Amino acid sequence: MGNQKIIHDPLHGSISVDGTFLKLLNRPELQRLRSVKQLGMSYMVFPGANHTRFEHSLGVYHLAGRMCSSLNLEQEDSDVVRAAALLHDVCHPPFSHTLEQNMESATGLDHMELSKKLIFGDVPLYYGGGAEESIAELLESEGISAVDVADLIINPTSEYDVLDMFTSDQDGQSFLNTRDYLHQIIHGPVDADQIDYLMRDSHYTGVKHGAVDIERILSQLKICHNRIVLSKGGIAAAEGLMVSRLLMYSSVYYHKTIKIVESMLRRAVELSDIDASKLYLMNDYDLMSELMASEGKPRDLARSILNRDLYKKSVMIYSVDADDDLRMSLSRYSSVNGRKRLENEIASTAGMDPEDVIVDIPSKSTLLSKVKIGKTDVSILDGDKVKSITKYSSIAKAVQSRSAIEWVLMVSSPEEKRESVRDAVLRILSLDDSDRS
Repeated sequence: MGNQKIIHDPLHGSISVDGTFLKLLNRPELQRLRSVKQLGMSYMVFPGANHTRFEHSLGVYHLAGRMCSSLNLEQEDSDVVRAAALLHDVCHPPFSHTLEQNMESATGLDHMELSKKLIFGDVPLYYGGGAEESIAELLESEGISAVDVADLIINPTSEYDVLDMFTSDQDGQSFLNTRDYLHQIIHGPVDADQIDYLMRDSHYTGVKHGAVDIERILSQLKICHNRIVLSKGGIAAAEGLMVSRLLMYSSVYYHKTIKIVESMLRRAVELSDIDASKLYLMNDYDLMSELMASEGKPRDLARSILNRDLYKKSVMIYSVDADDDLRMSLSRYSSVNGRKRLENEIASTAGMDPEDVIVDIPSKSTLLSKVKIGKTDVSILDGDKVKSITKYSSIAKAVQSRSAIEWVLMVSSPEEKRESVRDAVLRILSLDDSDRS
């Protein structure tokens, strides 16, 4: 494809990028990701976690290409998958997931849906200017379907015609007549995105839970009934992937100090004049510069973050202590507006400024679903039958039944106001002293 470059990556070694993909990589929309930290504010706890969405996107592109080769996909399909892999995070806001809910609340779109609009040029393309052509125009000029690329990014499964959705095999067993295997390379239980971020985040944080046996997984990949499966020889590698994901979530992604710093940053943005619908155009430095140039509380919070002068945990309610009634009650506050409402209630009850109360609650779906399968629903090919990995692995079954998030509510505040905030939370949620942490 011409104009090949070899990029050296600490995880995957030499990554070859050429042709269309090199043109994509050099776009300002992707170059912005060089200044968007992959793990948001995690560097405040894990000093090595300064890696970015750019190198992660490059790693997903590389792994997606290797998966396509292992599955012997046609070049046309491989090109679509690799383009989607490179672009899948193109609209992450500054500090990655930290401000995603704010951006989604302002735009009505998550970062993947916003990526589709960016690809087709339906929203401004980058901070401070615009490109001569949209990403879609570039893709189409190179013979890659922009519609197919966007479809892989925003949909975990194929969009199929209901009238033509079933096919039967020789045994008469019906299955979906789709090309879900393409989507699963980006969004599946054993996908390029997940494998790269677990390995990369483990490497840069120094937390040794992200070991993944890539070579074994690649050697055992198969397509059966238009979906990706693993041969039985890949069960141990799949178990390792599932355990790594669970442990990285509990020890890194939901580390309580990291969540407090992220909450402080969210509060600073919410109190500022920054337009949350334009966050996808900014990088980390743009955001912090605007906060530091602002007045009052947003600047104070930004400076406190940079100086690591952090709020302290006032109340934490652990998942094991939360019954269904409490989970349902908390779910009313899981949206951006709901969280603000609870913060105002706590501040009013405690007789203090709402700016000094920060609430962190998992999503509504997480609160109300104790058993989450999703990314752990690995399919195993046994002879000519496909079965869930839980039929073969007690480890997989245990992982599916354990929540990766150990708490359902955390409220933080300046240290001198912790007791007042704690008492207010207990009264509002009708809890007693045994529930407080």
